[in-house]
Amino acid sequence: MDGKKLEYKGEEALKEIERLTAKAGRVQLDILKEILTRNSKTEYLSKYMKGSKDVSDFKQRVPVITYKAIQPYIKRITNGEDSSLITGHPITEILCSSGTSGREPKMMPSIAEDLDRRTFLYNLIMPIMNQYVPGLDEGKAMLLYFVKAETSTPCGLPARTVLTSYYKSRHFKCRSPDPFNNCTSPDQTILCNDSNQSMYCQLLSGIVHRHQVLRLGAVFASAFLRALSFLERNWINFCNDIRSGQLDPLITDPECRSSMAPLISVPNPSLADEINEICSLPSWKGILCQLWPKAKYIEAVVTGSMAQYIPALEYYSDGKLPLVCTMYASSECYFGVNLKPLSDPADVSFTLLPNMGYFEFIPLGENGTRLMNIDDDEEVRNDKLVDLVQLSLGCYYELVVTTFAGLYRHRVGDVLQVTGFHNKAPQFRFICRRNVVLSIDTDKTNEEDLHKSVSVAKKLLEPFDALLVEYTSHADTSRLPGHYVMYWEIIYHGSMVDATAPLDDKVMQECCIAVEEELDYIYRRCRAYDKSVGPLEIRVVEPGSFDALMDYFISQGGSINQYKTPRCIKSNKALKLLDSNVKACFFSPRDPKWIP
Repeated sequence: MDGKKLEYKGEEALKEIERLTAKAGRVQLDILKEILTRNSKTEYLSKYMKGSKDVSDFKQRVPVITYKAIQPYIKRITNGEDSSLITGHPITEILCSSGTSGREPKMMPSIAEDLDRRTFLYNLIMPIMNQYVPGLDEGKAMLLYFVKAETSTPCGLPARTVLTSYYKSRHFKCRSPDPFNNCTSPDQTILCNDSNQSMYCQLLSGIVHRHQVLRLGAVFASAFLRALSFLERNWINFCNDIRSGQLDPLITDPECRSSMAPLISVPNPSLADEINEICSLPSWKGILCQLWPKAKYIEAVVTGSMAQYIPALEYYSDGKLPLVCTMYASSECYFGVNLKPLSDPADVSFTLLPNMGYFEFIPLGENGTRLMNIDDDEEVRNDKLVDLVQLSLGCYYELVVTTFAGLYRHRVGDVLQVTGFHNKAPQFRFICRRNVVLSIDTDKTNEEDLHKSVSVAKKLLEPFDALLVEYTSHADTSRLPGHYVMYWEIIYHGSMVDATAPLDDKVMQECCIAVEEELDYIYRRCRAYDKSVGPLEIRVVEPGSFDALMDYFISQGGSINQYKTPRCIKSNKALKLLDSNVKACFFSPRDPKWIP
């Protein structure tokens, strides 16, 4: 890692950002040289570099790849072969990405010092925030963090999400006391594997400390809103616990119970009355400011697919709490920080930190015209890539990363737009994940997976002489948890004119579950384990609805020659048109199968 120190604090952290960004090109070159020096003898690099550690050889010979190309090597390591297949350091764990490959999560290699890099970036956040919101060391943060289910690979390596990895590491558990990161949640409640018990205890802790809380949040906007929904269902229980000084007996986790005991061991009827009065209000508009009157902002990811939750967050805060996005990261690598955290969510830009990995970029043009025209499996010529210091303002790029842990010229799948520069380091607006059409939480469903799942489900219609002639979809976040909505137009053989005979409810419910069973591992985990995505819904529309949809898009300037039904719709007017033609709605009757 560039620089020996891990914990940069205060002014020192801000100076380190300046130092790194001022010589971004040199830092990047040094990072790549160090990666090649450490990993030159690996099987993967030897195949292309023949033992060379030269940067120009790397750029000429090592191909730009998607996960599919590196997956066989990672699989060999998870089955017991040596880490030296791809990296010069022992792989200590496998990080399960929310991006998927087929039906399983992507498995990203991680080495011990990766945790140092992630912690380095975390330690920059509060010094940046303190420039804009002073006094954050004078109270507490109600930040709701959760671990997810983890497994082991055949050779015994832990396989878990990047956040679970951090929360279970010594970097988190043994962190030194920091008044800027004084959280309301006891560590034991964060590390509880039962998400309901964890949520209960963390929210109760936040309420007990309500007059000390200066900031609110969770990693993702969806998780924070899920917590508010949980609060709506459980606030009466919280009042009872506070009034009696006893934790609800339904909380059975011993670590949760012991860590919560000091917080509510003394009955506090006046606090219980306060909470009861606030939560009994007929409208919860602005309730965050009433429950936590000293809160200064909400911290959560609200970029990309999470932007759909901004109206709900603004409703609960009555628009009085800024929405703060602090950093940009993935399972492959942590990338950068937001140096202007109070900017509007639509204007959020992240400054890439050049010491986190080696970054290259696939140009996608000045107006994003190639955004959807470059396929994941399309070969990208090496000479097309540009370095971090060669980017142009306003242009779009796909991010490519090389890491110490064994990813080389790996396409992350994120599309970014350059919005400016901090010293020599580029600043980006996150545009989208390539090919993702539906997302509610950490699920990312692409068009191909959607098509495969519908192809399986529509076969259930055949015994009834019914035919699915067209479909589209929508991520509905108007209620919590959000859920996938599919619009299906069905006709019946021999009854093209009057295609109104309804199918049996059970058949359509089976279609719903068939779609869900075919969607990927992450979606099924969100549905069955995390409960962060609700049951899939199929809305059957009147015959001719998709013709009307085509007419609408053509009236908006589309070409009749090039029109094809969009597989996901975000236009409110188009959705209103389809919803006005819905004749029946069906929901998935059970959770899809999911095994950790």
